[in-house]
Amino acid sequence: MSLPELPPLPALTRAEGELIDRYLEAADLLGRINPSRGTDTYGSLRAAQALVDRAVRLRDALAVMHARGETELHAATLGRALRVLDGERRTRRVTLPPENPG
Repeated sequence: MSLPELPPLPALTRAEGELIDRYLEAADLLGRINPSRGTDTYGSLRAAQALVDRAVRLRDALAVMHARGETELHAATLGRALRVLDGERRTRRVTLPPENPG
């Protein structure tokens, strides 16, 4: 059984690719920290500690883009890249889960 073929990533600058990677790393960690989805404080603490480093890397990726004159975020292209890299699933844990009725 073969896996479904993923759509190709859109053309990105190296800095845009770095931005996407760092953003998804931070989103993964925020999902692990989310108190409405977590199960233990230790796991959340470890994710919060790692988030500090990932936030610095995310900031640095944006600073490189800005310094290179990449002053615009091309939302449609970056959004396609996030979707190809499973960004919808990876960012879903950052939001509140549906409320359980009664």
